[in-house]
Amino acid sequence: MTSVAQWVEGARPRTLPNAIAPVLAGWGAAAAPRTSNWGASDWARALLALVVALALVIGVNYANDYSDGIRGTDAVRLGPMRLVGSGAAAPAAVRTAALISFAVAGTAGLTLIALAGRWWLLALGAACIAGAWCYTGGRRPYGYAGFGELAVFVFFGLVAVLGTQYVVGGRITVIGCLAAVAVGAMSAAVLVANNLRDIPSDGVAAKRTLAVRLGEHRTRMLYTALVAVPFAVTLGLATTRWATLAGLLALVFAVPALRRVGGEARGPELIPVLRDTALALLVWASATAVALALVRG
Repeated sequence: MTSVAQWVEGARPRTLPNAIAPVLAGWGAAAAPRTSNWGASDWARALLALVVALALVIGVNYANDYSDGIRGTDAVRLGPMRLVGSGAAAPAAVRTAALISFAVAGTAGLTLIALAGRWWLLALGAACIAGAWCYTGGRRPYGYAGFGELAVFVFFGLVAVLGTQYVVGGRITVIGCLAAVAVGAMSAAVLVANNLRDIPSDGVAAKRTLAVRLGEHRTRMLYTALVAVPFAVTLGLATTRWATLAGLLALVFAVPALRRVGGEARGPELIPVLRDTALALLVWASATAVALALVRG
């Protein structure tokens, strides 16, 4: 019988910053132009957006576990334990866990759409769930064709940040777009680091991730470029909102990660890079959101 601890590990809690950060950034962007206090409905929308993001990330983690497991991709794995690949849980149980997570995301999303009164967002929500499943599931998973990083940039950057700003604040602004690009780039960097670590095993398993296609050297260059994006955005925002320089606090975690990647770390040596990149993302989004929401000009 699969233990609770194994189910929790299978949900990969270390990836949750990728869910929390875009909602924080979207909330900060929505709060930035406000002159009045938020009401209960505003906070309810922000909280529901967070529930949607968390449930989607947990769902995609279980879905990846299931799909990679039944394909045999996880036969040789350097990262966290996989439930199906390790034999700790039956594939059907892991698939059910993924579907339950998507159902939670869908229910929270429907409630959020009803509160916002923007029913066209149903199509966007359906696309998010389909994108989460098809990353490694289905006949032609796009994660196996090198499009995973692009999907992360779109769904965890553009969609999540701007979607949160829109349902909470009622509009999309330049600040929101900049925050979306920053969060999307750093979220994609987390996946780049993951796939850099797995180049040897993914190549054997015919998983043609972007890292496998680019090769090790160019993947390291891509990681560095993506991590630099949020800090470039910070400098741009600071020209009109000096308080957003607080986003530079994320360098505490980004610099060690960059040193490892630039220092030719491989295999298990790259595991701390995933942690530090996710923490840098969370710190950047938190600091920037608070600066946007609380400090004017």
